[in-house]
Amino acid sequence: MTRAVLSIGSNLGDRLAHLQLVVDALGADVIGVSPVYQTAPWGPVPQSDYFNAVVIARGREPREWLEVAHRLEQSAQRVRVERWGPRTLDVDVISCRQDVDDTAAAIEILSEDVELTLPHPRAHERAFVLVPWLALDPEAVLTVEGRLRPVADLVEGLAEAERDGVRRVDDTLTGPAA
Repeated sequence: MTRAVLSIGSNLGDRLAHLQLVVDALGADVIGVSPVYQTAPWGPVPQSDYFNAVVIARGREPREWLEVAHRLEQSAQRVRVERWGPRTLDVDVISCRQDVDDTAAAIEILSEDVELTLPHPRAHERAFVLVPWLALDPEAVLTVEGRLRPVADLVEGLAEAERDGVRRVDDTLTGPAA
């Protein structure tokens, strides 16, 4: 069984509702949901601030996670007009791990496929991915340039202004009932 780290974000319409759509759609596959953070947009296009969160879920293969991400974006009426432009919903597959038996060990799945690069090639540079992920899983690790790195170290390595630009908000996402 695979476990995926999904980064979710929205800066158009009801941002919180768009993020909640992801959690609701994944249902019982959700392992955990981070707090919600507000962040300035990333990239050169002027736009409103984002709400961002990270969801850890299980039960699909990497290619299926990508298909799910695209379906969820479509269900939120995402329109891809310009790169790094505003969006109702953005769902990125950051990392997938293959669970090993019933142990805590897991093997990171690596892919250089043109459609799905794993781990996400820029995740280690993005505070809006790393800060929520660290809040959800303080022991998280990510392969960067062939080396397994603690997400905590990656967050620490970001510029202070980038870390400070990821601000936790009072709004929360509701995970599946236990």
